[in-house]
Amino acid sequence: MENNELLQQVRSKAQSWLTDSYDAETRAEVQALLDKEDPTDLIEAFYKDLEFGTGGLRGIMGVGSNRMNIYTVGAATQGLSNYLKKEFSDLEQIKVVIGHDCRNNSRKFAEISADIFSANGIKVYIFESLRPTPEMSYAIRKLGCQSGIILTASHNPKEYNGYKAYWNDGAQMITPHDKNTIAEVNKIRSAADIKFQGNKNLIETIGAEIDEQFVNDLKTVSLSPESIQRHHDMKIVYTPIHGTGVKLVPMALAKFGFTNIIHVPEQDVVSGDFPTVVSPNPEEPAALSMAVEKAKETDAELVLASDPDADRVGAAVKNNEGEWVLLNGNQTALMFVYYLITRWKELGKIQGKEYIVKTIVTTETIRTIAERNGVGFYDVYTGFKWIANVMKQNEGKLQYIGGGEESYGFLCEDFVRDKDAVSACAMLAEIAAWAKDNGMTIYQLLQKIYVEYGFSKEKGISVVKKGKSGAEEIEAMMKQFRANPLTEIAGSKVVLFNDFSTLKGQDYLANETLTLDMPTTSNVLQYFTEDKTKVSIRPSGTEPKIKFYIEVHSKVDSVDELASADKAALDKIEAIKASLGI
Repeated sequence: MENNELLQQVRSKAQSWLTDSYDAETRAEVQALLDKEDPTDLIEAFYKDLEFGTGGLRGIMGVGSNRMNIYTVGAATQGLSNYLKKEFSDLEQIKVVIGHDCRNNSRKFAEISADIFSANGIKVYIFESLRPTPEMSYAIRKLGCQSGIILTASHNPKEYNGYKAYWNDGAQMITPHDKNTIAEVNKIRSAADIKFQGNKNLIETIGAEIDEQFVNDLKTVSLSPESIQRHHDMKIVYTPIHGTGVKLVPMALAKFGFTNIIHVPEQDVVSGDFPTVVSPNPEEPAALSMAVEKAKETDAELVLASDPDADRVGAAVKNNEGEWVLLNGNQTALMFVYYLITRWKELGKIQGKEYIVKTIVTTETIRTIAERNGVGFYDVYTGFKWIANVMKQNEGKLQYIGGGEESYGFLCEDFVRDKDAVSACAMLAEIAAWAKDNGMTIYQLLQKIYVEYGFSKEKGISVVKKGKSGAEEIEAMMKQFRANPLTEIAGSKVVLFNDFSTLKGQDYLANETLTLDMPTTSNVLQYFTEDKTKVSIRPSGTEPKIKFYIEVHSKVDSVDELASADKAALDKIEAIKASLGI
């Protein structure tokens, strides 16, 4: 499309936002964009509609059809309301829960959504103030609701906000409900289609009572109360990184029995500007640096962190030399799975119907632990909604032990259907206490797992390609990898190639084509080599990135061999990057 033609379309769309259907402040901001000599900001704000995708909305805040604002949020809520009324037409009263995080405008968007739902005759439970995403998921099930939304952009930079929609099982929506909701949202053509005038009689504020029930239920997941009792005063530093974990995580740690929680006061300040960090993401070492400093000052044993909506958990521990090291999402998931299965066995809770879930890009060592211990195992797509889908299918038939993904998310309980940093923080602290009872630090426990089940090292690499040309480049890269599957990676022969977009796999050892048992297709390619290397390639669903997940394995016979295994793994990862051309 020629630039002039695009600019004409953008101007026309922007002018449609100057009608009385939009408030005066919005109209003034749109007019200011139209009046600017440089049209760049105008184009960015209006060149497309912010898509209500399968995960909801996520975007930069501001005026325009491609921005998070009361009208794009309003259209999402009106579309969801319309779908709920179709899907649950037999119910006397449809009910939803609304939660929000610490981000700028999150409360405003939450209240406007409450008005729109109630204007459509839907009963609304809205949290009195910011709350963790997993608590909103919990409340859907607890209050018997048909849906729920949370206003959050997770760990994105401060300019962003987002809107995630959930179904009556407490999980993010999957097919057919996600597609059907998207179709309804797309029918909302202007602000005039949105019912903004709320019915206060249908809006109920919730808070402390749900907090208490949630934390009490989390306590039932604890497996080693005696270990906690013996080490209750273990020093634990916790940071919410300015977000929703600020109240609930310390409350859960206290409920589990921990009495020595050390705060990072500057990061207990609830703020959508995230004043002490560049990125509020526990995957970034810088986000935990203040907490690690506090741990050094206080001689603490464990550092815990949660992201702004408290669904992802970050952790730092001391290594054998007393230096602080950050655990990655694969390592925490490994420890959760090892600990849960070990304790369930010791407590006689393994009856042959239990299972573990991980995502296909998460470490294969989890599969090894589950299989060697006779525990069922599921591999699902990236995104916690797929773990929740397995839980839904198995409800009442099989027993969920735990599930997690490499992107710092884990769920220890089955009464929530999204990753949960509240329970994960409490459970990591419990694991540390249990390890102490067994004469180990939490770092030494990880080493023990590597010796017992094999050493693995994982590396995620994101290649960023911005804008329209970037999206085309990512598409071309995926096409190239798909059309010309790798036959070897860093000198090791590929033995299995899976293409999840066609649900076909090629087993080169058996020389046969496999059908992949997955609920739907996904744009993911995966290679396994002779030496147990795994490489997964997928475009990001929320950012302009193509992601490469590299995992290498080796056998170690003792802790003494781990350092050289680690160095060899790093060298191997570099060789793999070279063979992938990244």
